[in-house]
Amino acid sequence: MKMVTITTEYIKLQDLLKLADAVATGGEAKIRVQEGEVLVNGAVCTQRGRKIRPDDTVDYHGLLLGVRYADQ
Repeated sequence: MKMVTITTEYIKLQDLLKLADAVATGGEAKIRVQEGEVLVNGAVCTQRGRKIRPDDTVDYHGLLLGVRYADQ
């Protein structure tokens, strides 16, 4: 699982995909999420602004992503 460190309470799903280099642009992230290609905690998520916190798991075509707080 690829972990992304955040300094805020949460990160939006589309921002996580871009920050993790899973997609090239924010526009691509928007399309991938809206087309149902992303799973959050095992369920399809089409909300690109979904708040992702450290207890969430994101799966994008087999690439597992998670977040952790910078102070942990």
